[in-house]
Amino acid sequence: MSLDPSAAEFEYDRDTRVDKRDDGAFTATLTDGWTTFTTHPNGGYVLGTALNALGQTLSQPDPLVASAFFLRPAAPGPADIRTRTIREGRRTATGETVLEQGGKEVVRATATYGDLAPDPAARVLALEGPPRLPAPEDCPVLPEFDRPEGVSIAHRVDYRFSERPRWLDGHKDGRPHNEFWMRFADGRQADTGSLAAMVDFAIPAVLEIGEFSTITVELTVHVRARPAPGWLACRVYTKHVAGGLHEEDMEIWDSSGTLVAQARQLAMLL
Repeated sequence: MSLDPSAAEFEYDRDTRVDKRDDGAFTATLTDGWTTFTTHPNGGYVLGTALNALGQTLSQPDPLVASAFFLRPAAPGPADIRTRTIREGRRTATGETVLEQGGKEVVRATATYGDLAPDPAARVLALEGPPRLPAPEDCPVLPEFDRPEGVSIAHRVDYRFSERPRWLDGHKDGRPHNEFWMRFADGRQADTGSLAAMVDFAIPAVLEIGEFSTITVELTVHVRARPAPGWLACRVYTKHVAGGLHEEDMEIWDSSGTLVAQARQLAMLL
């Protein structure tokens, strides 16, 4: 199988495709291939679709940071996307994108793009390293994540845990902190555009304490580097739960041990 991330055969590229109209806006069709425990498409997938349009509007190649507000759940079906350039600079370009369905806003995001081509002269300081995980091939395929009924995102994304999460067996006294491997199931390699979506592909860490969240209020993602091919090592955790809300932090490290994406979201508990 070709590993060209631009190949039309890959599900993520097909399902986030946008087409530009004569008036400068874009159209897209959200699919039911990225649903979680609800019937709604995953928020990261919806954001990735909206950013696909913005990325075609701005001059720089890589999303550096995006802040997205989720105003209502998305649904499989047609969507309209409007983009606006806020500023084009020498090193960065900033714009706004709004994805609508049925004339109502679903997600509104502001993002800054730049160029993450490797710079050997740039200083690197990492005070914490990637998750210490066994090799992906040494991690079991859990039956609950092996193409489960009604959770279509688990058909599109491979997950590997070094240990069976305790919440799967009904425990509610765990620590809301998980580390695992992740990759696209069809062989697509991650790139900077897809990383902005993949930061929302984690199973919520609050499941370890018997809570559940599916409603993201706001998500901010920082893309730090272009990822090397291979599995992605992920760390997801929550430290504070209060007022029916919690934050969730996500780190993604590539196969070379480089931090390639970070995110924090504020989400509602169900």
